[in-house]
Amino acid sequence: MPATAPKLKRKRFVDEVDRLHVELVKLQEYVKARGLRVVVIFEGRDAAGKGGVIKTITQDLNPRVCRVAALPAPSDRERTQWYFQRYVAELPSGGEMVLFDRSWYNRAGVERVMGFCTEEEYQEFLRACPLFEEMLIRSGIKLKDVMFAHTDTKLSPWWVVQADDKRRARLNTITHLLASIPYEYQAPA
Repeated sequence: MPATAPKLKRKRFVDEVDRLHVELVKLQEYVKARGLRVVVIFEGRDAAGKGGVIKTITQDLNPRVCRVAALPAPSDRERTQWYFQRYVAELPSGGEMVLFDRSWYNRAGVERVMGFCTEEEYQEFLRACPLFEEMLIRSGIKLKDVMFAHTDTKLSPWWVVQADDKRRARLNTITHLLASIPYEYQAPA
């Protein structure tokens, strides 16, 4: 999107969101009918618009099929576990989509910047993360998007959304999500 693009007008945004919600419901039904397990990860700073995009995606979806995982800071017990363990508990079962509002990438972002992990823990994360994600993908989970150099892989690519215009960012994210999972809608019998 060019830097000089005008802000998207509210009416056009609402019309486009309504159209995309029809497709999201179709995707939801496809995921449910096929027993797919879908993980979508949203990363970014607090004011990047993650929450608004997640809210826009989920507003018309069934929370039993599409749920949000937004984990708080780890407890004392969780700090002693395998790093990925608390995220594994949030992974979807067959017929579910889980939208992670931040994820295991906290280790390479917030935790490293704020000094909440050691350099050794950070380096181990960079080594283990692609292996962890490969296990998820090989198990049938549909997974999207210095850290990029280690975790942006062909099986699990990162997609960067420019969020200067929040409305365009939400529409672009939903459009990308719909294009990432080939689905065919079949009306319920």
